[in-house]
Amino acid sequence: MRTLTLRGGARVAVVAAEWRDVFGVVTRGRVQLELRDGEPGPVLGRDAGFWLRGTGVRALRNPGRRTARVRIVTPRARTVTCRSTHPHASHRMMEDDMNSMNDTGVVAGPASGRTSPTHRLRGLAGIGFVATLAAMGATTLAAALAQAVGVDFEVPDGGESIPLPGFAVVTGFFSVVGIVIAAALLRWSARPAARFVWTAVSLTAISLIPPLLSGANTATTTALLGLHLVPATVMIPTLARSLRTRTD
Repeated sequence: MRTLTLRGGARVAVVAAEWRDVFGVVTRGRVQLELRDGEPGPVLGRDAGFWLRGTGVRALRNPGRRTARVRIVTPRARTVTCRSTHPHASHRMMEDDMNSMNDTGVVAGPASGRTSPTHRLRGLAGIGFVATLAAMGATTLAAALAQAVGVDFEVPDGGESIPLPGFAVVTGFFSVVGIVIAAALLRWSARPAARFVWTAVSLTAISLIPPLLSGANTATTTALLGLHLVPATVMIPTLARSLRTRTD
């Protein structure tokens, strides 16, 4: 037998060959099963028993902050011939065989099995920072091209034209907001990539409403709508891809 220790937020991948004929029992805390398609599975409490062969589970996750422990029972691979007619004889022999095995421990930190949350978040932040710079540059360039063809970016409410640096600042701010959302989902969601895409697309759609209500001329409104989509096409795929890489 061996004990798997999952610290708060830990995630350990399930290797099918290692779980083929083993039986697990939660002896402390809670353990959530993560299904093969990334969907969060059931959360098992203390004294819950389970086996993973043929279940489509790809990882075990500790959804809470308290350390969880799973006792993993692996029967010794041997053939036992028993002539006893007692209905529980073979069960007792297997139980004795299991109890005679050494009890070893495996500790999983709050990571995805290979890297800690700090390393994953740093990697996501680094990629997000580069994507933010790219989004700021692309948006500012698109705004400059729009100005070159005659778009004045004048909003009636303010009475002034939006300067080019203003596009860079706004793009950078909301890109950082996107990185924060992605980091939170990476830390606490079982499906960070899918949930991030859904959230980011929804927020992008909402951001298209102000230009439509600004009262600007058609050219300015159209350009503003396009400039909302430019950073979205840079940030959303980049962060979603990074989230998938760090949860596989």
